[in-house]
Amino acid sequence: MTLVSLMAAAAAAPAGDNPYGLVQALEEGGVISITVFCILVIMSVGTFYILFTKFFEQQKIIKQGNSVRASFWNSPNLRDASGKLDAKSAYRAIVDDALVAQDQHGKLTNPIDQHDWMANSLQRSQGGIGARLGEGLAFLATVGSTSPFIGLFGTVVGIYRALIKIGSSGQASISAVAGPVGEALIMTALGLVVAVPAVLAYNWLIRRNKSIMEDLAAFTNDLHGYIMSEGKVKPQMVTAAANAGSSKVTANAQTRSAAAPTPAGTQPLTTGQTSTGQQAGGIGTTTTDRR
Repeated sequence: MTLVSLMAAAAAAPAGDNPYGLVQALEEGGVISITVFCILVIMSVGTFYILFTKFFEQQKIIKQGNSVRASFWNSPNLRDASGKLDAKSAYRAIVDDALVAQDQHGKLTNPIDQHDWMANSLQRSQGGIGARLGEGLAFLATVGSTSPFIGLFGTVVGIYRALIKIGSSGQASISAVAGPVGEALIMTALGLVVAVPAVLAYNWLIRRNKSIMEDLAAFTNDLHGYIMSEGKVKPQMVTAAANAGSSKVTANAQTRSAAAPTPAGTQPLTTGQTSTGQQAGGIGTTTTDRR
């Protein structure tokens, strides 16, 4: 049979004539394989849902942090600064909790140190924001660690049913065994396809959460110092124009220093010279007798 006849026969064969595939694997595995497949689909949909929702939530908090650095510390007092933030902002929640803690400190029947009271209140507020950022990440970790084994379970069941069917038919050739067994391995591949995005999303979101919490911790520390000093301690907000002006002043000072003449007697002494620039007599130098 020539190559042309083989290509003609392949073209004439119907597209759905392949006896192996995902649908055939589900039919071969029965109810258990279908259940495993549905569980993997639910895990995959949940993974991407959590990935996008947490991403947009993190982006919102990052944008709020940029707004705080731009205008928050320029306000005359803390309550006016709080009014500039969004009502549902994470930074607004910390400021509101700080104001409430400041008002409630004087109502304590057995007052504790205001520094400790404010620090505990701010820490509790910051911890609540961190807990909300971490919601859903446990699901990603669970999917990433269990979905390969769930797919493997579907593969084991599929291989078991395929081997029983082959044994009952009495055919033990490689063509009769390889097809059903390879078909059952599709479930393992599906498990890995679900697990890899979940693990990558988990690690990426964890790293972004860590960066956000570091910014919140810095803001909380600045807010604590501002309240304890009654507004006298603020973070230094250096702008680009201020940096350029400082560099210009430094450059001008260096230019004036280089152009100014050096007064006599201020040059560094070298070997064999006095402070007036004359050659000094060293050890063993002959001198003339005065007559």
